Amino acid sequence: MVPNKGREMLKTDYVFHAVEEPRELERLQMLERIFDPGTQRRMLATGLTTGWHCLEVGAGAGSIVRWLEQRVGPSGKVVALDSNPRFLRNSGSSTIEILQGDICDMELPPATFDLVHARYVMIHIAEYRTAFERMLRCVKPGGWVVIEEPDFEGARAVTGPDEARAAFGRVTAAIERMFTSIGMDYALGAKLPALFQHHHLSQLTVEHEGHLSAGGGLIPQLMRLSAKQLRIKYVATGMVADTDIDLYCRLADDPEAWAIYYATVAVSGWWQPQCGGRM
Repeated sequence: MVPNKGREMLKTDYVFHAVEEPRELERLQMLERIFDPGTQRRMLATGLTTGWHCLEVGAGAGSIVRWLEQRVGPSGKVVALDSNPRFLRNSGSSTIEILQGDICDMELPPATFDLVHARYVMIHIAEYRTAFERMLRCVKPGGWVVIEEPDFEGARAVTGPDEARAAFGRVTAAIERMFTSIGMDYALGAKLPALFQHHHLSQLTVEHEGHLSAGGGLIPQLMRLSAKQLRIKYVATGMVADTDIDLYCRLADDPEAWAIYYATVAVSGWWQPQCGGRM
């Protein structure tokens, strides 16, 4: 499995690429705390069992990779792909193979995996349709694809001080501007079901979680951390000032302030090419 040298990888597309390593690890581990239980439940619903070969795209801090290792056992295989696998280097397992690269650039063996999973990955890829097709190409007939992505379109502050709620709206607009300025789709999650249908995956399961949360909760704290890490990029959009970021963070700490920071859409689908799937 080697990178495709015919296309230059766009590492700068990843909005968190310049974040200091300890802070990025903190953010990734917070994502794991929040979302791993749901991800594990969705994977188990596919029939995941001993001996399966699994591909984790955007392996992050590695919690799902390590969990998959336990599920598939020594007769299985887990391939962890990440553009910067700095938090995966010490796996020390013959079951886990770590690859560095972009899913759009990798020449992965076709029809190899029983399960392919990505979480909060495709939103960082301008060519997300190509990424999805590359993932699909790797799935065995009768295998499964599980994708989880955010949709920022419904974000809104529900309660809290007027000034902070207004700042929340401006920060949300800055998030949209930041993503669209680099060719990303900030509402990608909502488009996943149609993407699965377009490629004729069947047995679809679609889940939509709105994440209505009070300040101090895990989702607000995750978004507070992201706002601090991406402050310069948000301000550079011209949609917000530093004071807006401060108010946004204050709202995320206020237990009496409720907001929807974004939604997560999770889709699972069964792949059987001879039933009409197209690439």
